[in-house]
Amino acid sequence: MAATGSDPRDVLGRPRPPVSFELFPPRSDAAALALGRTIDRLAEADPAFISVTFGAGGSSRDRSLTVLRYMLEHTAVDPMAHLTCVGSSHQEANRLVREFLDAGVTSFLALRGDPPTGAGPDGGIGDLGSAAELVQLIHRVQEEREPFGQIGVPGVPGASRIRERPRPERVAVAAFPTGHPRSRTANQDVDALLAKEIAGATLAITQLFWHADDYLGYVERARSAGVTIPILPGIMPVTTSARLARLAELTGVEAPAELAIDLEIEPDPEAQAEFGVAFAANLAAGVLAGGAPGLHLYTFNRHEAVLGVLARLGIGVSTQLVNERNTAR
Repeated sequence: MAATGSDPRDVLGRPRPPVSFELFPPRSDAAALALGRTIDRLAEADPAFISVTFGAGGSSRDRSLTVLRYMLEHTAVDPMAHLTCVGSSHQEANRLVREFLDAGVTSFLALRGDPPTGAGPDGGIGDLGSAAELVQLIHRVQEEREPFGQIGVPGVPGASRIRERPRPERVAVAAFPTGHPRSRTANQDVDALLAKEIAGATLAITQLFWHADDYLGYVERARSAGVTIPILPGIMPVTTSARLARLAELTGVEAPAELAIDLEIEPDPEAQAEFGVAFAANLAAGVLAGGAPGLHLYTFNRHEAVLGVLARLGIGVSTQLVNERNTAR
């Protein structure tokens, strides 16, 4: 959790589980303004971090960096930069990691990435063949970077020492509770996660799943195989039938029938949103009860649904925290 000077608790006085969010870069100036307001609202929930996606081959690099810098300059939230192997050479990835570190970003999500449409037999992968290789590169860049500068030594006139640059605090990777599309067996998914941890990953974040048992069973298999890093469940409140169908198409994970029916037969958008928030909150409660170390919520660049999920769980925005931050400003 971000340092707040207090011990966050839920409405029943229990320790509040860490939460985090995912955003994608805005596609227009108007969307950028709206995203700034969304980030401000999400920051009030005191997230451990907010991650920002990154287009294959650096297609959204500038917009991603702008969002990350906004968080650094206007919030107390730790920003996490996505990096992908697709379309990226060792040289390009090295340069990007240095650029993010220079900006003050110290958390990364290393992904193999989805192959672009029409990619050749190698799936559009560049020099980096796996997320594990990208994890190793992030750590290597951090170790090889030149000193940032010199700072004076208190009480010793004329003396100076090297000032260290920011170091990666989190190097996260993806996990697949329902199986990666290219995996042939469930064990292959677990083996891949273990390889990422051995390469230096410190956190795993799951792709979408719709049933608590999918996540809990995956974690049990991973622990049996030797994985020790935290595995955060990734949950998305889906509030329209069109979005639910699109997610099923993109992920290959069958949509939950009960949610699909509720969203399909309900014509009122507000009622649809309630269905989606309630389903996500129930799913989140299930994984937390099973021992999940926190929650990672996919936002679609909107704050209403994800904050609604937290409110239903009793771990929503802390009024005391908001007042403290407003006073500090």
